[in-house]
Amino acid sequence: MKVRLIAVGKAPKWITEGFEEYARRLPPNTFRLVIVSPRRGQSDEECLLAAVRDNERLVVWDARGERLSSERFANLLARWRMAGRDVAFAIGGAKGFGPTTLSRAAHVLSLSDMTFPHQLARVLVVEQLYRAWAIEHRHPYHRR
Repeated sequence: MKVRLIAVGKAPKWITEGFEEYARRLPPNTFRLVIVSPRRGQSDEECLLAAVRDNERLVVWDARGERLSSERFANLLARWRMAGRDVAFAIGGAKGFGPTTLSRAAHVLSLSDMTFPHQLARVLVVEQLYRAWAIEHRHPYHRR
């Protein structure tokens, strides 16, 4: 399954390094992970939506979204992989998403009840992808 993480704006070096660390841990046969930073145009939302491909399931990370445990997220990813459809995870800017993007999304998920900088969400999402792989393969990284 191909997973594209679409995130607006340029991330600082430490965010990029954190993202790359978890991306390296993902076995290539599990998720083919690509990060996309769309060019800014009229609005962050328009840029994000323009970057989503027709064949992708759009999943938006938003504070108002559904909160899942890591285990439930792993199960959801497994179901999507079995369905054979690629996924585009969208991380918005500091203002979040408006109704157009939220209505276009197949799923709206939340990382936490806490507030994080939108750039840090890149690291949190890829860490959860790695954790989902660990859960599915009973790897010791995920301990419960």
